[in-house]
Formats: sequence, C-alpha cells, structure tokens
Amino acid sequence: MKERDLSQLRQEYAAGGLSEADLAPDPVAMFRRWLHDAVAAGLHEPNAMVVSSVSADGRPSSRMVLLKGLDERGFVFFTNYGSRKGGELDANPACALLFPWHDLERQVRVEGEATRLSDAENAGYFATRPRASQVGAWASPQSAVVASRAELDKRYAEAGARFGEDGVVPAPPQWGGYLVTPAAVEFWQGRRGRMHDRLRYRRVSTGSTSVGPDAGSPWRVERLAP
Repeated sequence: MKERDLSQLRQEYAAGGLSEADLAPDPVAMFRRWLHDAVAAGLHEPNAMVVSSVSADGRPSSRMVLLKGLDERGFVFFTNYGSRKGGELDANPACALLFPWHDLERQVRVEGEATRLSDAENAGYFATRPRASQVGAWASPQSAVVASRAELDKRYAEAGARFGEDGVVPAPPQWGGYLVTPAAVEFWQGRRGRMHDRLRYRRVSTGSTSVGPDAGSPWRVERLAP
C-alpha cells in the first residue's frame, strides 16, 4: 500500500460513549463488564492482549499473549520465564497491557507491576492446558535463536516421546505465570470527531484525602483529553 493511501485510512467512531456514571466502583469489575461485552459480540480471542516490557537499557518490547486469569489482585498470563519478556519483567516489573477491541471501538490500557505466580498456581493452570501445549512448553526455548523449523520439530518430538502418549506432563521449571497488579487502568471508547472518551482509574495511597465519589476508595477516576 502506498503511503498516500495510508493517510486516507480512517473510520468514524460512533458506537457509543462512556460517562463517569457508567463506571463500576473498581477497574477489575469494570473490566469484567467490557470483557463480557467482547465475548458476547463474538470478537476473535477477546482475551488477547499486548504485553509491553522494558529492557535493562530502556528498550521497550511488545507482544501478544492471552489473559488467563482475573481477580481482585489483577491480570494473569503465562509464559516461559526464560523468554525475553520473562527476563525483562524479572529485572524490571513495570509493564503495560493493552486490550484492542477494535470491533467495539474500545480499548483498555493497564499500567502496573508484574510478579511471578507461585509454583502451586503454575502447576494448577498447566494441568488444564491441552497436551500438545504442555509438550510445546517443554520443547520450546522461547525467544532463543534456533537453527531451523526442523530443529523445533525435533525438540517437540523428543519432548513428546519423553512423556509418552498417556503420561502426565508436569509444568516445566522455567514456565509459569505473572500477575500484573494495576496502578492505573484506562477505559477508552471511540467517539465522533476523534473526541474519544478516556476514563482512567488511578490507584491512590490508603491515606488519600480525596473527597466526593472517590472518597474512601483506593481508586481515583480521572477523565483524560482524547
């Protein structure tokens, strides 16, 4: 596509708006509402999200993963701890998540810190994965340079043979989950004329002296200019 054609790609957003009165008391409850809407709308992989991390020398990197857990603590996903994102998150837990629900003209942005899940939590989730994915977790040295596709296929075949057709596949020691505890969660709804609605929950200290509808809540709601 030519560059001049890119400049003409645009779409007017008119699906609806988002007001402060529409919000749930906390961002996790609000996220559940919007995730339900995304599932009900039949979006392809509505739990897909972009995870962004930062290297030791300040270089950001992003990739798509799947949200696999959500509770009052925050957002959970699983990966290889030896991968690039695993190494970066262990060294610098500050990270960001992005849920791009284009068909609903919505996005959710999360900023927070990632911490590893416990071995018990990792094992519990790993046991629910399809066997092929379990074997793949043992076979793939995620983010490492490999010589060829044939090498990957060989590693996969060897991992499958190691556990047999019916043997239990345990969670690899280098595999597990991260919990992202949110410090800020922004709900973005497209509007006409690019005058989008952006409402952000921002975590405040326990001793906050905020008054009004946010009084007594660990979250303060702010409207951001589009």
